[in-house]
Amino acid sequence: MKACRALIAAAALLLTAAGERPASPAELYGPLFAAVQEGRVFEDGKTFADAIARSDAATIMQAWQREEPQGTDALRAFVERHFILPDAAEQAPAPDLVTHIRELWPQLARPPLNPPPGSTALALPAPYVVPGGRFREIYYWDSYFTMLGLKADGRDDLVETMLADFTSLVERYGHVPNGTRTYYLSRSQPPFLALMIGLSGSDSPTLAAQRLAALRAEHAWWMRDAACAHAEGACGRVVRMPDGSLLNRYWDDKDTPRDESWAEDVATARESNRPAAEVWRALRAGAESGWDFSSRWLADPARLATIRTVQIVPVDLNSLMWVLETTVAERCGAAGDQPCARDFTRMAERRRAAIDRYLWSADDARFGDWDREGEALTPVLSAATLYPLFAGHASEQQAAAVAATVRQHLLAPGGLRTTLARTGQQWDAPNGWAPLQWIAVAGLERHGERELAQAVATRWIANVDRVWRDTGKLLEKYDVEELKAGGGGEYPTQDGFGWTNGVTRALIDSYGTPPPATM
Repeated sequence: MKACRALIAAAALLLTAAGERPASPAELYGPLFAAVQEGRVFEDGKTFADAIARSDAATIMQAWQREEPQGTDALRAFVERHFILPDAAEQAPAPDLVTHIRELWPQLARPPLNPPPGSTALALPAPYVVPGGRFREIYYWDSYFTMLGLKADGRDDLVETMLADFTSLVERYGHVPNGTRTYYLSRSQPPFLALMIGLSGSDSPTLAAQRLAALRAEHAWWMRDAACAHAEGACGRVVRMPDGSLLNRYWDDKDTPRDESWAEDVATARESNRPAAEVWRALRAGAESGWDFSSRWLADPARLATIRTVQIVPVDLNSLMWVLETTVAERCGAAGDQPCARDFTRMAERRRAAIDRYLWSADDARFGDWDREGEALTPVLSAATLYPLFAGHASEQQAAAVAATVRQHLLAPGGLRTTLARTGQQWDAPNGWAPLQWIAVAGLERHGERELAQAVATRWIANVDRVWRDTGKLLEKYDVEELKAGGGGEYPTQDGFGWTNGVTRALIDSYGTPPPATM
């Protein structure tokens, strides 16, 4: 524990002196932060990470050193004197699912944010929608799926303002962070900005130019270590494949415990026989993937301490990077910038070839993740196999093969399985997640697999509807085997819930509300 606290204090001094970005709470409050999180003063570690300081950090730390509170009760009393703790949001009942979703948007919407002094929140210039529950800020990849429902309910105003927020984040930080907190700035999430922009109805040339600049900046951020990767094999978020082509991986610029899951990360590293910084980087990279956590990233599916995210070249990320490159090429061409269009077209073509070579298995009839150490696909079949169909770079033969695999292995009574492994991690069986249902349905529809797409969509809608009728809530994740609330992971299942609302509402527009699902 003393070593962890010393590490935090040193990091705080370095980062606050550098002035490159706002300091996270772990950096600001060092040993106080570690004591509160490791002492599990709050059931959810994100509670303290999101608290607003009542005075400046120096004053609080002077009080901490002077009082030296010991024990859970004394620590909590100290925190409550010096910080404003976040409150949980509530939801109202509604007569039917569609009405309930429509009534949730105002509850989940937030006005432009100028954070008060002492807050860990990042400023946002325009209104936005949060997921709900413990997730009190805007999140990157969640927001694309939320926007689908906003479009279905005619809330284009919020789609446009959220795009303004994301563009602003790229302009300020060079990328879209995981979420709008200081402690999320060291990583991003799956890059959906190009697809979000595709939902916009704006025909403004000024906005088009601004958004194209943001997309190019985001691409540069993901590829910024390309030269280093060419030399060293892997560097930051870039990996050199055996043939010299470049693909991407998930990463985090820090190798310390996550502020919002501090105690959990310290415990996980303690259970490993690896260097703690290596484990923490892998956990952070898993958080950047959005799949935190999953057997996709584990050497031993039964042990989170074996996480090795940075050794995996993931199919979902590289499909989204292909979308980003093709979108930039198309928009550069529309803007009359032919050199840019040619450059990004070539990048996309090289990426597609590398995906086909390394992330596709004809024998297994699936796309998958490539293991850098084993130099082969990992054995994990996951819903990420559908990303190339969704993105549009899968061939018709590949799409038909993937559809057969999905039908045989991933289709469940309540929607699409995430993986086949029951590990206790939330991004594994028996859970199903709204974004993966949309990726599957849209990808299958794109390749003419309408019957299977309809099966996924209607089973998911029925599952969500059934749980809503039982509980009055829309949840973050669902058990697609037993048609109930999902479980597993680091925190209780959350309600709200942005991407479930968005995907379910958009699917209802296309497929209607079916009879309740049966086992």
